Amino acid sequence: MTNPSKKLGVIVGVDGSVSQVGMYSMSNDSQLLWYGDILTGPKIGAFLTINQNDVKIIATVSSEKVIDQQNTVRSVEFDNRFHKDSINRVITLKTKGVIEENKFQLTSQYVPMVGNEVTLTTKEELDLIFGLESGEYSIYVGKSLLEGQPINIPINKFFASHIGIFGNTGSGKSNTLHKLYLELFRSKYRSSILDCSQFFVIDFNGEYTGDKTFELDSRNKQIFEIDTRSAEAGQKMPIKKSYLFDPDILSILFDARPATQVPFLRNALRTFNNSITDEEKFAEIELGLLRSIIIGTRSVSGDALENWIKAAEAVGIIPDTLEGLKGNLTNIIYGNLEIRASDGQTLIVDQGQITLDGEVTLKLDELKSKLSLRYKEASPIYKLSYFLEFQKVYVSAWKSTNIEFINPLFHRIKSAFESLEKVVEIKEDLDDCFKPMNIISLVHANQEITRLMPMLLSKMIYDEQKLYVAGNEVNQTKHLIIDEAHNILNAEYRNNGDDWQDYRLSVFEEIIKEGRKFGFYLTLSSQRPADISPTIMSQLHNYLIHRLVNEKDLKMLENTMPTLDKNSYQMIPSLGQGEAIITGNAMQVPVFVKVEREETNRPKSDDIILTKLWTEN
Repeated sequence: MTNPSKKLGVIVGVDGSVSQVGMYSMSNDSQLLWYGDILTGPKIGAFLTINQNDVKIIATVSSEKVIDQQNTVRSVEFDNRFHKDSINRVITLKTKGVIEENKFQLTSQYVPMVGNEVTLTTKEELDLIFGLESGEYSIYVGKSLLEGQPINIPINKFFASHIGIFGNTGSGKSNTLHKLYLELFRSKYRSSILDCSQFFVIDFNGEYTGDKTFELDSRNKQIFEIDTRSAEAGQKMPIKKSYLFDPDILSILFDARPATQVPFLRNALRTFNNSITDEEKFAEIELGLLRSIIIGTRSVSGDALENWIKAAEAVGIIPDTLEGLKGNLTNIIYGNLEIRASDGQTLIVDQGQITLDGEVTLKLDELKSKLSLRYKEASPIYKLSYFLEFQKVYVSAWKSTNIEFINPLFHRIKSAFESLEKVVEIKEDLDDCFKPMNIISLVHANQEITRLMPMLLSKMIYDEQKLYVAGNEVNQTKHLIIDEAHNILNAEYRNNGDDWQDYRLSVFEEIIKEGRKFGFYLTLSSQRPADISPTIMSQLHNYLIHRLVNEKDLKMLENTMPTLDKNSYQMIPSLGQGEAIITGNAMQVPVFVKVEREETNRPKSDDIILTKLWTEN
């Protein structure tokens, strides 16, 4: 037999989804013992049940007050007019949903009516409110703040969606992010998850690089410590060649100017990708450029030969090999269709062709073999760098481009390539490059790589997933987790001359709009939601909100989260450490939860206790 419910009062007024309850007594206990269960009393945020025949309308307390029945004269000062025999307590309720046929659901079919009796929400009713649909699989994250009910998150509705985790520094968001995926890996689906899904954590502060994070060993987890200080210090990130050697990416990376430098890069990359098949082809093309400069000495720009020699030196050709060019073409003597070396005797060019003597004198065969060898030994990044050096000579030799417009670009190219060489490993394909869990730590990366790497990796793994799934059934998923997401998704500089930000936001906006249909899901964690693009924020489906106090951050949440009610919104600034509101498609009502804290296996984000530090030292 079901225990009777404790009667508290009766509905005395209804205004839409808001109702007033006249309480039977002045009981204001925060907790009540009822048939062996400790239930939450009628305080702000607590659930109460409105009984309407066989339907139970579930509501939460949004405000309360007392009314003096005997003294109606109002006073601006507190006096002795109120006493226990003269006042009634009135509370205001906000309707949340109904329990009908032993199931909780959101519906507007039933509304409170004057005269409906209000009772304490029982343990069985709370189980239905916080519970899951029959047969729905879930993970446990903690207990509800007011009721102490265990809170379980449905796996399918939650993880097959885009997730936002927001909160000020120290509010517990890093622990929450780790806890979510830790519990997912602890579930009975662990082995299948590791077989069918890949997770990528972009970690700006090195919080998730511990051996025990996510309770995964080195067979299923790898940590990429991106370190731009030295090539030996960190682990290089595998990047598919076609993604790095893309004109848009490199134009942004090199901060190329649209008028002259971007067209140069586009044309150079087109030639490089289509024509430079191996080291022999590279040497043949660049030596061909030298021959054209020598033969067309009168028509090319005066510094063309000097620029070619500089390019050769930049590639690493030793000065001895270049002496043939420098010594014999410094003071050349022109005839009608011939060019003689500076000694006045050796015929270099005759009838528009380089002579055999010229070939030997200028050491062209030796130059070709040295160029071929240098290119062969170079890494893919430096192969492109070598080609660009000569391409600069090519476009300026016949005065089609002023070399002074391109030279500044090469200072940036050199700096960018030096950084990339330390952190990137170029691959033709990505087979076996990544494990089920991949943590990319950028704590030791410079600003250039910190800006580039998340965008490059995200676009690459998204496009790979899209290519794999397009037109087929989704049988594998990818989950991109970005901690401190405001670092790269800040919309403030968009359309403000920042090509980086425009391109990067375009990449992530496509991912968050289209990703779900391809089995690609995004989890964002940030202490500054107001800095994240509103387009991205509005496309999130589930939220875990820790304490936030900044007005701009709160306003952003209010504008982009349709499932967050006013009472829950007002509670955000007063949440304690580890306390959060869970709301979104996966939850029927916003839930206040104390996220369970892992004692040993957690991110490296604990507050530093200065007195302990100073005592030990």
